Amino acid sequence: MKALVLAGGSGTRLRPITHTSAKQLVPVANKPVLFYGLEAIAAAGIRELGLVVGDTQPEIEAAVGDGSAFGLQVTYLRQEAPLGLAHGVLIAREFLGDEDFVMYLGDNFIVGGINGLVDRFHRERPAAQIMLTKVGDPRQFGVAELDAQGRVVGLEEKPARPKSDLALVGVYLFGPAIHAAVAELKPSWRGELEITDAIQWLIEEGLRVESSVISGYWKDTGNVTDMLEVNRLVLESVEPRVDGQVDAASELVGRVVVERGAVVERSRIVGPAIIGADARIRDSYVGPFTSIGARCAVADSEIEYSIVLPRASISGVRRIESSLIGHDVEVTPAPNTPRAHRLVLGDHSKVQISS
Repeated sequence: MKALVLAGGSGTRLRPITHTSAKQLVPVANKPVLFYGLEAIAAAGIRELGLVVGDTQPEIEAAVGDGSAFGLQVTYLRQEAPLGLAHGVLIAREFLGDEDFVMYLGDNFIVGGINGLVDRFHRERPAAQIMLTKVGDPRQFGVAELDAQGRVVGLEEKPARPKSDLALVGVYLFGPAIHAAVAELKPSWRGELEITDAIQWLIEEGLRVESSVISGYWKDTGNVTDMLEVNRLVLESVEPRVDGQVDAASELVGRVVVERGAVVERSRIVGPAIIGADARIRDSYVGPFTSIGARCAVADSEIEYSIVLPRASISGVRRIESSLIGHDVEVTPAPNTPRAHRLVLGDHSKVQISS
């Protein structure tokens, strides 16, 4: 079995962070979300991986390399435009050959890995196997319709009137028949080749499509709220470790990781939290569910339930919560006078101001 990981999306819902960074490389507990998927694929015994990339290829290739760090052999497949999940399968035809493969969306996060799914696929040999989970607003997802026996009888992408509350999770397993399905597709109303249409084609051709409703945790980390929630979940399982320096005037409470080269001075850190390599925390409070990236500086400030990307600086800020702070950002107090807000914001930014 091979793997196909889709990492070509532009990440519009994470702007302005993704104006300058691939959404799949935004960190969760100081590790890019893409890496969790690659580790899950390797743990399932898969070695050959096709990585579909777009405009952010140089950044992703610099982070992943040849895949050897994950126990994988990576082939990069360039997608000139984000034309749909099935388009990713289409351009990977030569790489995939006629082998079975797992398709994994590079910005999805699934607890528990995919070993059980791969084992079931090998045992039952369907044409396709999909994962489903119940969601509050299925109009935002691909939606599956099941019959009374639980078999998949229909699929629809982002329907205006969903027939169920079961959304497709971003992991699919396919046999070679999917290539015939993809070859028959026409662009949807969104202008994309939809993987839901390809799976529907398999159903209409009488081929078997199996599904499983997952009870574990899944998130599409496409927006800030979900990124913070996944960060919280991962930090819940960290083991406390201090590889940096913590002075006697500081206090670490609960599960706190202080990476090598980090320095904590006269500060209180309440876990679960992680302080990245070579970061410096001085006269500050870092609260639960916070990831401070490498080489960040936090001084005379308070921050909680947030993700801070590498080399950011926060100084003299009374309280920060539920925030995603990008690379090389500087956060400082506004001058006392005049009483006004002075903003320099990128395109599509969202700002909440308490006046």
